[in-house]
Amino acid sequence: MPDFIQIHEKDNVAVALHPVGAGTVFKGVTASQDIPQGHKMALKPIANGEMVVKYGLFIGHATEDIQPGSWVHTHNMATNLSGEVEYTYNPKIEYPPEHKQETFKGYLRKDGRAAVRNEIWIIPTVGCVNDVAKRLVDANQDLIAHTPNIDGLYCFTHPFGCSQTGHDHAQTRKLLAALCRHPNAAAVLVLSLGCENLTHEQFLEELGDYDPDRVKFLTCQEVEDEMVAGRALLKECVETASQYFRTELPLCDLVIGMKCGGSDGLSGITANPVVGRFSDMFTSMGGSTVLTEVPEMFGAEQFLMDRCVDEEVFQKASDMLNGFKDYFIRHNEVVYDNPSPGNKQGGITTLEDKSCGCVQKGGTAPIVDVIGYGDPVTKRGLNLLYGPGNDLVSATALTAAGAHIILFTTGRGTPFGAPAPTLKLATNSPLAERKPAWIDFNAGMVADGARTIPQAAEDLMQLVRWVASGHKTRTEEKGFREISIFKDGVVL
Repeated sequence: MPDFIQIHEKDNVAVALHPVGAGTVFKGVTASQDIPQGHKMALKPIANGEMVVKYGLFIGHATEDIQPGSWVHTHNMATNLSGEVEYTYNPKIEYPPEHKQETFKGYLRKDGRAAVRNEIWIIPTVGCVNDVAKRLVDANQDLIAHTPNIDGLYCFTHPFGCSQTGHDHAQTRKLLAALCRHPNAAAVLVLSLGCENLTHEQFLEELGDYDPDRVKFLTCQEVEDEMVAGRALLKECVETASQYFRTELPLCDLVIGMKCGGSDGLSGITANPVVGRFSDMFTSMGGSTVLTEVPEMFGAEQFLMDRCVDEEVFQKASDMLNGFKDYFIRHNEVVYDNPSPGNKQGGITTLEDKSCGCVQKGGTAPIVDVIGYGDPVTKRGLNLLYGPGNDLVSATALTAAGAHIILFTTGRGTPFGAPAPTLKLATNSPLAERKPAWIDFNAGMVADGARTIPQAAEDLMQLVRWVASGHKTRTEEKGFREISIFKDGVVL
């Protein structure tokens, strides 16, 4: 197993692929101290104020003179980031080679969309009825117990839907309506209280045209017993869902979300590039992928901006990036208040360091569209989605955008699941070995030298096919599913 990797020929640091002891030699440079896994070692002298280069890009500057062989981290380097940036469009568009078409066993909806699950969802419009939604799920499992083509009955609780105003209120409404449209839900029960400021009329307007056989509504204040009324409506939902059976469908009809969390210094070397190669393969066969976490694009914009297919998409990307920076500034926050303590412990030093690793998930394919929070994917190819880095919020946004499956890379490990099946990809083998109940795929094999990135991406493609055809993820096995809504406003 190699000790270090120099990611790009221009890099003046190398990354330790496993814990490396002092005295280890790499490319003629001797480590002057122990270097933890995922952390950086200087390959040449870096003067105070000089740029630290990783991925061939600037990830910060030295805050003191750094000698070759030294550990490079928060004690001797810092970010270069500040506020908004004026971007220029210099298109460099390359289309990945076509990948062979693949199929999976999925569900074909009446509107022509594909689905990987045939579930019944309860969506509360307000937090006041969360426990009613939970009780309805628990009390009605018998309705699906003997219907093997229904994959489950679930609810997605949240604290909002009332005491919100303006944009915040509209954002909650939009997100919940988007979840109601998700193809993995064969039928949906929308559960309201009756006095919340997210009214039934507002929700109907947001939802637009819908199939009344598929979407049912219950307002708890308007019935004598919401459990009895809810069971009757769920029986109708079961009748609708029971009409669907798995059939052979083109894999390219799916939308795949891409997300990272609990990242470490190997994220941008193993799991994220594997997902990026998968994205290139998947979009080349006509599929759609979605990359979000806008704050974790800061400092790595040049990986993305010149790949926009035209100036209109470029302008949308520019507005998205600077719009999110303005969101930080409006709240008197610096745009570079990241990475997290866990990220730093794993070897990520600055936001640029984190971002350059994060955007590896986008591969090299052209960016075909930039979509807003709560908006659906409408174009085949690689899409950018407005959303924060927070794991729960961004995974919910990916689901609302129509992601059938989410690929979630992690170096530290995390057990949560989104409403869409959430595949966890370990960046390192020790994590995969320590947390087999959390991890679905070990991309640490790349660092171990057991698989190349293209080989691992092919393995991942087959795992996606398997999950799309009904195999449960680790989070699904545990019943771990939740949502979190992006909030930016007052509570009344």
